[in-house]
Amino acid sequence: MDFQNKKSIYLQIADFVCEQILLKKWVEKTKIPSVRELAISLEVNPNTVMRTYSFLEDKKIIATQRGIGYFVTDDAYQQVINLKKSEFLSVGLPQLFRSMDLLHIDFNHIKKLYNERIKHEN
Repeated sequence: MDFQNKKSIYLQIADFVCEQILLKKWVEKTKIPSVRELAISLEVNPNTVMRTYSFLEDKKIIATQRGIGYFVTDDAYQQVINLKKSEFLSVGLPQLFRSMDLLHIDFNHIKKLYNERIKHEN
């Protein structure tokens, strides 16, 4: 995993976990890699993964079963959607609007590009 300097590593790992859930690679009620396993595969300190897992537990995306490990929660998919939507609306969208203003791109142009994208996907 290539880490960026602009965001804490534990949050980038949280993004990775959330992406696995959104892509349905890690499905609800299933066991996920242990702290140590994920730390080894991502080549990070286990304490960093532990911080990620604590963050995701607070967000009700994963849960620990004592002595067994970490599991994706029953409603993790929707929890991830809610978290990512909130992040986009509070951070991503204002950045997009600022870039649009700076580059003199109007909403109609964005809408046209979006509609073309949808058309090509279908």
